[in-house]
Amino acid sequence: MEPDDELCLCFHISWRKVINYIRIHRIRTPSRLNECGGAGTGCGWCRRQLEKLTEQVSQVAPDSESIEQWLKDRSPNKQAYSQERELYRKQKRDSTSPT
Repeated sequence: MEPDDELCLCFHISWRKVINYIRIHRIRTPSRLNECGGAGTGCGWCRRQLEKLTEQVSQVAPDSESIEQWLKDRSPNKQAYSQERELYRKQKRDSTSPT
């Protein structure tokens, strides 16, 4: 992933925005990231990534110059991430639809 790729696809929130929010506000609890444009409050797909990111950034926050490499080493493939989200949403719809 690139820093400006979307982490929260529901609310179009980038990886860079979330990482900077964690750094600036010293977030230690992923649930507080809902204050970052609603990240994690839509379909729920990105919550696992938000949890990982909160833990990783709180341990070793990347500086703005190395964020690209830091993300490449730690984030999923953009296309796979998007495809897996679609499967997640389909399964969620199928499990909640009346039979």
